Amino acid sequence: MINVRDKFCIIRELSCKYTVKLLCDIAGVSRSGYYKWLNKGNIDISYSELENKILELYNKSKKVYGYRRIKVALLREFGIRVNHKKILRLMRKINIKSVIRKKKFKYKKLKIEYCSTKENILNRNFKAEKINEKWATDITYLFYGDGKKKAYLSAIKDLFNNEIVAYKVSKHLDLSFVLETVNTAVKRNKNSINGLILHSDQGTHYTSKTYQALLSKHGIIQSMSRRGNCLDNACIENFFGYLKSELIYQNSYRTFEELSDSIAEYIHWYNTERFQDKLNNRTPIEFRCAA
Repeated sequence: MINVRDKFCIIRELSCKYTVKLLCDIAGVSRSGYYKWLNKGNIDISYSELENKILELYNKSKKVYGYRRIKVALLREFGIRVNHKKILRLMRKINIKSVIRKKKFKYKKLKIEYCSTKENILNRNFKAEKINEKWATDITYLFYGDGKKKAYLSAIKDLFNNEIVAYKVSKHLDLSFVLETVNTAVKRNKNSINGLILHSDQGTHYTSKTYQALLSKHGIIQSMSRRGNCLDNACIENFFGYLKSELIYQNSYRTFEELSDSIAEYIHWYNTERFQDKLNNRTPIEFRCAA
């Protein structure tokens, strides 16, 4: 017979695929009991073992996690609860630290057939009550070829669980790759997007007739930031900041293909492994599965 602790371990492993409620019902245990076990974390461990665990989690996070996130990761991965000050001391001892985010750059706007701006429906209310209620989108640029060539990343983020639901990388800052990003997101969520709010800035891509017609076709409500007010779309800017500090600024890319593959790998990791404070220390996929 499987004991309760083993059941909880199985539920944790399967929670990325099924809801915690369903798994607890099948296992015959309570959700409150599962979450209490998940957050307990009382395991004795030596300093040398703890150093090894910290280094393992640091490398697994692509050298992104600082002492606060390592603290959460120790509890999530190994059930170990450790004071953050002890973790900081050990990280300094073995000479590891998290990456520091840099300031973003600005890029030139491209002239595209202008249509009209839309009301700021989102109005900095970045909280969503369900999947596919609110999305945010934007474009950022990245370098490759020894820093001499530019590529562009278009991404869409679901504000319910901070998941990147679609993205495209392009060598050209044209309208087509922005439309492809929307089409990809729609295709993956085609049965549940009618009435969804998609927020962006007032960039020329988002004010174009073609882009606005595409949203209208799928029943998507368009929302736009006020002109020159980047905080109105801070939710997607935040993701770009993490991507650049945790990935782009730590590496160099000789080719467009290397850059594109690296972004794909990072976004998969971001969605499936990178837990977030705002999601109760769950990953975007875990949070969606538990909803």
